[in-house]
Order: sequence, then structure tokens, then C-alpha cells
Amino acid sequence: MTIVNNFRDDAFNSKAYKELSPVMKEAISDIYKLIEQSQEDILNRFENAVTKVAEFHNINKKSIEEYFDRELLEQLGEK
Repeated sequence: MTIVNNFRDDAFNSKAYKELSPVMKEAISDIYKLIEQSQEDILNRFENAVTKVAEFHNINKKSIEEYFDRELLEQLGEK
């Protein structure tokens, strides 16, 4: 199991994730799927996935980035 899988599993049970709209939840799930499919380095995979998913779901890229900021802080115990 990869780090991405571990983070994803924890994220799907988090407060930050549970507060998302159904469309945002689907978008976040799609981002994880794209990250897992790509062979690029993790930063490029993440950036490319966020851009593609934001465009596909017609969601502001900044909203997705803000979710991941909240998620990361929650996973680190900062919030």
C-alpha cells in the first residue's frame, strides 16, 4: 500500500472531507485516482490531477487546494 493510499483512506474519514459537497467529494476521489495512475513524481501528479479535475468538474482550482490544505492540517493534528 502506498503513502497516497494511506492518506486517501484517512482523508475519506476526516472532518474536512465529510464537510464537502457531493461534487467536491467526487472531485477529490477523482484526484486520488489520477495520482495513483500516473508515473510522474508526486508533485507533478498532484498538480496535474488538480488541474484536470477542476476543469472536468467545473470547480475552482483554489477550492480544491484549500480543501487539501485543511486536510493536511487535520491529518497532522494542527486543527
